[in-house]
Parts: sequence; structure tokens; C-alpha cells
Amino acid sequence: MKGTIEIKGELSLLQKILHLNWGLVLLITALACVGFVALYSAAGGRLEPWAHQQMIRFGVFLVMMIVIALIDIRIWHRFAYWLYALGFLLLIVVEAMGHIGMGAQRWISIGPLQIQPSELMKIVVIMALARYFHARAADDTLRLGSLILPALMIAAPVGLVMLQPDLGTAAMIALGGAALLFMAGAPLWIFVSGVVAVGASLPVAWHFLHDYQKQRVLTFFDPERDPLGAGYHIMQSKIALGSGGVSGKGFLQGSQSHLNFLPEKQTDFIFTLWAEEWGLLGGVALLSLFGLVFIYGWWISFRCRHLFGRLLAFGLMMNFALYVFINIAMVMGLIPVVGAPLPLISYGGTAMMAAMIGFGLMMSCSLHRDVKMMRF
Repeated sequence: MKGTIEIKGELSLLQKILHLNWGLVLLITALACVGFVALYSAAGGRLEPWAHQQMIRFGVFLVMMIVIALIDIRIWHRFAYWLYALGFLLLIVVEAMGHIGMGAQRWISIGPLQIQPSELMKIVVIMALARYFHARAADDTLRLGSLILPALMIAAPVGLVMLQPDLGTAAMIALGGAALLFMAGAPLWIFVSGVVAVGASLPVAWHFLHDYQKQRVLTFFDPERDPLGAGYHIMQSKIALGSGGVSGKGFLQGSQSHLNFLPEKQTDFIFTLWAEEWGLLGGVALLSLFGLVFIYGWWISFRCRHLFGRLLAFGLMMNFALYVFINIAMVMGLIPVVGAPLPLISYGGTAMMAAMIGFGLMMSCSLHRDVKMMRF
């Protein structure tokens, strides 16, 4: 059947608002509030300079998320490739005239705003891949030829992001894309071959890493080799995590964070600050909130009756889950330090904006889960 029609008829704006996933909105707000409390503590019991600005950002992005959710999913489907092209263009602009910060060229300035296009690219890659596979027959994903274009759609932005250099975000784009390929039905042998190929290429890839990236890997295997240099971050993080014990030292009582031993406590290592003050119980409670969000997102995916929404919601939630896993594994010393913030908790505008856009698209998938869409 040509055209796009809804099974249950068009919903009015009021009906859409009433049918929004308010449970997911509540969970997202609860996570953001944890971030406000942690940032308030990171500043020594003050709203400035981080908590107040983060609250304003969240309020703005919350409205944006709801607006995105109310937009018909078919519009997002129609513009998926255009948004991918825009994101790719912004990555090229970063290479040409991007702002350099902390040794990497990752930001571009638009008026008073500084935007990190690689964060947005993680969203639009998922959108473009979801549209591509929506237009294909189920058997197409079993053929290697049909996977060449999506592989290039993943590899091209990964290559540009690695030039910034930002190995962590490049890995996130690659892993998010691979997860969506798996969900779309790509043969398992492709992923096994990819893992083997990556493992075999590591000795060669080592020579292309920047010196600071090599130091991070070496420090991961032996943090005590340079306790006051490359190993300082992870050693202080482990000390703070251990000192929190079961119930924590208490709000505003974290010695490692408030005596400034813990670096980047408002961004990459904010989970460490939280666990030091609230202990194992507080850490588990925060992880439980994240777990409920994961379940909610995957439930939205599996309820969608069209492939575009199913893949889009799954890919976006996998991207969010990977971010959480990588950040927490990093501060625990389970993986090398890669500079990944904890979504909705860490201080930062672009990372929060990307997360809220993703949630808005997921809620749009849920709100329009019963539409029939053209396969093109």
C-alpha cells in the first residue's frame, strides 16, 4: 500500500501530550536531579558555577525533548539522511575551524554557544542507519553487499572524529552503529570477523596513537607506573570510591573531591564524587535509575510496529547505555580513561542536549508506534 497511514487514526496535539511517556520523563528528571545535587557538592555547596547553569540547560532541553517527541515520526524518517549530511558537514567544519580545548579540536562556536558535532553525530548516524534498513527487505541484511553502504556511513564520521583526536567518541559511534547492524539482522560472522580483525590490527594501530593515548593504555595496565602523572586520575578515583564504603561519607563530606585530589569531578569523574559521598548504596541506587531507563527504552523499541522506529529506539538506547557503561567502567579502572561524561549527570551542554534529543526521538517512536510507513 502506498502512502503513509495510521492504524488508529491521527491523534490531536492534546491526545499526543496525554499519551507521552511521562514515566520516562520522570526517570530522566530524577537522573538530572542527581546531577544537580552532585554538581552542587562539587562546587563546595554552591549552585555556581555548575549546578545553576545545568538546571537552566535541563529546563530548556526538556522542553525541546517534548517538542521532538510530538513531531510525527514520519518527518524524522523523511529527513534522516539530510540530518546525517548536516552532522557530517559540521564534523568537516570542526576540522577546518574548530575550537581547540584540552588538546583536541572538537567544538565549533555558533554565537554564544559551543557545540561538539561528534556528540550529535552519534544520534544522526543511528537515524540514517534506521532509515536505510527500513527500506530494505529482511533478507538483504544477510547479504554482504547490502552492508557496504551502512559500514561506510559508520566509518566516515568515525574517521573524522579520530582526527580531532577523540578516540572515545569515535569508539562510541562505531559501537552504536555496530549494535544497530546487529539488531537489523546482520550475520554474526561479520561481528566475529570484525573483532578478530581489530585484534590483529592493534600492533599496527598502536603506532598511529597519540602519545597521550598510549599513556592512557599503559596506565590502564599499570596505574602505579606514573602515580603523579598519567596514573593520577584513576588512582585518585579508586581511592575515593573505596573510601566511600557502604553508606558513604555524607553529603559535602567527600575528602578526595573537596580537597581537590579528584580531578574533573564535575564531568568525567562525577560518579566517583557521588559514590564517595553516598557509598555503595548510593551508587547502586543511581545505577538502578539508569537500569530502569534502559528497560523503558528497549520496551519502546520492541513495541514499535514499524522497523524504522524499532531500530531507532533500540540504537539510541544502546548509545545511551554504552555511554553509562564506559563512564562507570572508566572511573573504576576497568577500561582506560577515554574522557566520556556520565549522561544527564556530568556538567556539559552538548552531551545533555544529545541525550535529550535521543530521548525525544525515542518518545516519538513510542507515540507513533502504530503508523505504517513507506519503505523507501
